[in-house]
Amino acid sequence: MTAAVLEMRSITKTFPGVTALADVSLTVAPGEIHAVCGENGAGKSTLMKVLSGVHPHGSYEGEILFEGEPCAFKDIGASEERGIVIIHQELALVPYLSIAENIFLGNEQARRGVISWNETLRSAAALLKRVGLGAEKPQTRIADIGVGKQQLVEIAKALSKKVKLLILDEPTAALNDEDSRKLLDLIREFRDQGIACILISHKLNEIRQVADSVTILRDGRTIETLAVRGAEPALSEDRIIRGMVGRDLDHRFPERSHYRGEDAGTVALAVEGWTVRHPIDHERTVVDDVSIEVGRGEIVGIAGLMGAGRTELAMSVFGRSYGRYESGTVRVDGREVDTRTVPDAVRHGIAYVTEDRKTYGLNLIDNVMRNITLPSLPKLRRRGAVDEHEERRVAEGFRTSMNIKTPTVFETVGRLSGGNQQKVVLGKWIHADPEVLILDEPTRGIDVGAKYEIYTVIDQLAARGKAIVFISSELPELLGMCDRIYTMTAGRLTGEVPRAEATQEVLMRHMTTHVRNEG
Repeated sequence: MTAAVLEMRSITKTFPGVTALADVSLTVAPGEIHAVCGENGAGKSTLMKVLSGVHPHGSYEGEILFEGEPCAFKDIGASEERGIVIIHQELALVPYLSIAENIFLGNEQARRGVISWNETLRSAAALLKRVGLGAEKPQTRIADIGVGKQQLVEIAKALSKKVKLLILDEPTAALNDEDSRKLLDLIREFRDQGIACILISHKLNEIRQVADSVTILRDGRTIETLAVRGAEPALSEDRIIRGMVGRDLDHRFPERSHYRGEDAGTVALAVEGWTVRHPIDHERTVVDDVSIEVGRGEIVGIAGLMGAGRTELAMSVFGRSYGRYESGTVRVDGREVDTRTVPDAVRHGIAYVTEDRKTYGLNLIDNVMRNITLPSLPKLRRRGAVDEHEERRVAEGFRTSMNIKTPTVFETVGRLSGGNQQKVVLGKWIHADPEVLILDEPTRGIDVGAKYEIYTVIDQLAARGKAIVFISSELPELLGMCDRIYTMTAGRLTGEVPRAEATQEVLMRHMTTHVRNEG
């Protein structure tokens, strides 16, 4: 029997008032892709932080053996010296440094104590090509590329180190299907080279594609470890879900409710001839003459590969938060409105749930209550001051109705799981009572149970007559939730597909039409 490259034995980790891990064990073989699954808050990321030294030896109970030797990592540098490299779900990049500088930060390409910039740029370019970013210049600032490309830079950064065990925490959360496939192929290459990998992912189809085995955590405990590769019969997603949530989840999406108001189907949002240029390269058009309509009670999807312009469209419509506005109009209920600033957009009934909730959607150091009420404080004003009793009542109402798992609305948002943070973002905008809600990757990095709860909230909003724009890189999600789906490529619309005609193949054909024509 081949000796394990990693053994974690009876790991227990507590925080004040919370047991995050309770007697968790994990074994990884050399050259194995070992998936770790569980709902948000199950303990997956905490376990990996223990392994990598983010939670140092002495702050937890239990034992870690790597290549047969006991390990006591005092920090992340100590684990990297042994060849354990972790890529966290939260990106660890410096926005105002270049891609090349970020890749080799702390691992500089130096000769006699002096950085060799030629070698740095040459090596960075080779790594970027390996992760599918060959078109990007190593000198480009991180702040000037999207979150999806930033995730790939993190992968390149990990590849620059001598990796024996690579830990990937939701590595494809920010990637579209095509780029996810490239990354999964890369992970398979690592396996063939004898490099072990721990893969944390909520995308169960990816686990079934690449993993050799999967360990399921629930409520900070090890539930079971199952074979994936070569399993007879093949391990199903439903079987994994049953282990994660402790029950069968019969439906992934709620049955669509329908708005019955007199104005059902009337156009709530119309974007006409919308054109936006890149914020730095003003010669480059990122949104090119786009026109879309969304009716009351309708959920309309926008699909596209990375760089298609979906987020750029959403952010530029919402207060011109991205790029340089060139032309186009926005109409709400048939009336042209001015959305040149975020307050203008909010005042006209438009809300935007960002794809990057930690940077743009939440104040992570403030509590749940103030995050929920922040955009609509005028509603809570009494005699010139915020009514704190009403503010708490509102927040408590959302905590209950949206099943936000937190002991109190005074809990710091940064301490919540990803799924619960997303519910806070949604609650914030629901309380603002917009007529149009633009959702950009609303379930990114969220487990299947929390996804269903968020889908239900979205469906309820549409049933109340709200107009929903739903942007997602997951085609099954768009197919399961949307009444119509627009497709985009290179900043332009390439198709509009009704629900009855929509399949993954049809959408992908529209999403790649322009690309094929160029090739």
